[in-house]
Amino acid sequence: MSIETLYTSAACNRTPESLDWGQDGLIYFAANNAIAVFDPKYHGSVKIVRTLIGHGARVNTVRVVRNGSECHGGIHLVSGSDDGTCILWNTKENGAESNPARFVLKGHLKGVTVVDAFVDTTNSLIVATGSVDSSIKLWQLANESSFECFQTIALRSGLTFGMKLFSLARSNSTMLAYTTDTDVVNLCVRQAESDNQSKFVQVEQLKGHFDWVRGLDCVRLADSEDCLLASSSQDTFIRLWRISPRGSLQKQKDFEEIRNDEDITIEERTFTVRAIDGAEYHYALSLESVLQGHEGWVYGVHFTIRDGRLHLLSSSIDKSLTVWTPSESGVWMESVRVGEVGGSSLGFYGGKFSPDGKSIIGHGFQGSFHLWHEDDEQKGLWKPGTILGGHFGGVRDLAWDPVGGMYVMTLSADQTTRIHAPWSRENAETWHEIGRPQVHGYDMQCLTLLSRYRLASAAEEKIIRIFQAPSNFVQNFRALCGITKDAEGDAVLESNPMGASVPSLGLSNKAVFEVEQPEAETRHIKDMYPEHYFSPITLESPPAEETLMQNTLWPEIQKLYGHGNELYAIASSPDGNLIASGCRATSVEQAQILLWDTSSWRVVQHLTAHQLTVTQLAFSPNGQFLLAVSRDRTFSVFHRTTSAPFELLMRSDKTKGVHTRIVWCCDWSHDSELFATGSRDGKVVAWMAGKDEQQAGTVAPFVQRAVLELKNESITAVAFARRKLSDDRYLVAVGFESGVIKLYGLGQWDLLVSIAEASAHHMTVKRLSFRPHKENHQLASCGEDGFVRVYAITL
Repeated sequence: MSIETLYTSAACNRTPESLDWGQDGLIYFAANNAIAVFDPKYHGSVKIVRTLIGHGARVNTVRVVRNGSECHGGIHLVSGSDDGTCILWNTKENGAESNPARFVLKGHLKGVTVVDAFVDTTNSLIVATGSVDSSIKLWQLANESSFECFQTIALRSGLTFGMKLFSLARSNSTMLAYTTDTDVVNLCVRQAESDNQSKFVQVEQLKGHFDWVRGLDCVRLADSEDCLLASSSQDTFIRLWRISPRGSLQKQKDFEEIRNDEDITIEERTFTVRAIDGAEYHYALSLESVLQGHEGWVYGVHFTIRDGRLHLLSSSIDKSLTVWTPSESGVWMESVRVGEVGGSSLGFYGGKFSPDGKSIIGHGFQGSFHLWHEDDEQKGLWKPGTILGGHFGGVRDLAWDPVGGMYVMTLSADQTTRIHAPWSRENAETWHEIGRPQVHGYDMQCLTLLSRYRLASAAEEKIIRIFQAPSNFVQNFRALCGITKDAEGDAVLESNPMGASVPSLGLSNKAVFEVEQPEAETRHIKDMYPEHYFSPITLESPPAEETLMQNTLWPEIQKLYGHGNELYAIASSPDGNLIASGCRATSVEQAQILLWDTSSWRVVQHLTAHQLTVTQLAFSPNGQFLLAVSRDRTFSVFHRTTSAPFELLMRSDKTKGVHTRIVWCCDWSHDSELFATGSRDGKVVAWMAGKDEQQAGTVAPFVQRAVLELKNESITAVAFARRKLSDDRYLVAVGFESGVIKLYGLGQWDLLVSIAEASAHHMTVKRLSFRPHKENHQLASCGEDGFVRVYAITL
């Protein structure tokens, strides 16, 4: 049995400098506690191709080693995390797949927020790490198996925001520029000390900003020995500083006297560097330019040299990425500005050029990606590129399209519901986020699909909300996924609204039946607040982030009130006529399961069986049984009767039952003959339909068939495949709190394959589900780490 990852969805961590574009053409970004690697040119589309696991907490910063990457075991990448460590990664596929973490640098007392790595002129790798413990540590290779900290710069109470290592011409000394929670850029140079040790010594401070400096980058100018250092600040300005070597300080004074005779004077300051060989070198500092154009904090700057010309990319919270280019006279001008047109996002945390400088990517406040490519024929014209999307909070539930398995819908603590589907072309098929039916004000908890175009979802509130797909979504969904036969879609196109919008002070999605065309003379309110108004779109490729936020909402058609506490679990019958729901509970009355009729939207039954919160509900595929599992360590099965919709068939024993901890998950086999329950005690139990020999026609309770017991594990998700294996066994996927997913053949729980954290999840697996109506087995998973994955399973 082999596993192929068809799709991985993840958002970029919402921290500055958490994304970088490597010389190998791959983009590396922080995704919760992991680093995701995505290929922006995968078969004319994009795909996350790999995940690097090593940190134990959120990754704050990712930096590619840009020069001399073959040194020290092929280190290509460095990252810093809230776990207080910095990891040096060998990301090459050959031989490093098993353990890409080459070195782990431990020494900070608190989280590492900024890192940089630099290969100096002696081909030695220097790593700088800044932490919220108010220190900067400098590291170098001690021996073949370890890095050591050779210097700690104490900042007293300061926090490090930006850091850049680079070399100075002539002396070949390494300079460290860093910024803290002040408006000053500090410059330190590695100099020889009296004890034959070399340490970084502060030589100068760059003053001019009047708010925190957040971004730094440096480039060596091609036609001279000068360096250009860019600093960006929360004061909305970018400052460019020139560092130039000088023959001597005396010559510098003569230079200043000559300049004073001219109309325009440039203030220059000098500093002296004592190199490792003992020689002294002199340098001059001057302010090259001040770039003004952003309206909000500027988080990052990045230089590139393309076609012999220098370009600077700046990313700002004002929702724009700007490319600055010097003219022939040396004046820096804004040459390109791209960004979000609408949406309620708060702008960009960072941006990077591609290695060839012909593409730029930005990562936004909500973890989103924004990609642009320069047109090959029309220079200066930048076009949006296809991009991937993902949740920036834990993903708590998912469900497949019940009609044909054409998409998977996920729901997250980031307060959104998203649709992921395969984009079909002639020569390839790649998965993308194609819709965002619900953007909510509460953290989302659970969902169920009543049909292909009807959704029931619940957040951390007491209401179930029902949504119906609009006609504009149906049109685009059919076009992107290549759907021809779609009876329900035809009905939607005839009667449903075009789309939905959220009013400025509204709490739910409002249907839009026709788009208002305001008169030319009058300015419509939709022009002033475009992010709150729907505009129909025709998609030929997966939508960009601003389109997803604004134009793929589903109108809300119903609210269901009945629970006294926040909703926790929801399920729908196979025909979509019934919804079962449960809320957070500490008593028998609160733990009642409510059954809703979807034709009248009324409660038709209260089912009592549990004392604490029902953690998951599942209808059997034949619609005859309803299964519930609970925090009270029990499960219950209800069966359909003629007198009442459902009656209690059996309930496990709380004290003598097989499960001794919270029962987290359950699922039915495709033939409704078996169900499985999984618990925090590490047990997965299969239950089979019993036989009642006394009374013909009656339904017997289910009996225990096989127990899988795994010590020191917690089972959090379980799913049956939609058909049996060739040897008549059931295929069952089991998800763990550790993030691992294992596939078993159920006769006696034979382990077939295990999917490790790097290919599965590095935090709790929240839900597993096999794709219906597909010839080969495909499995979707989601986790607390914000990842959504789809696997193809080949037997």
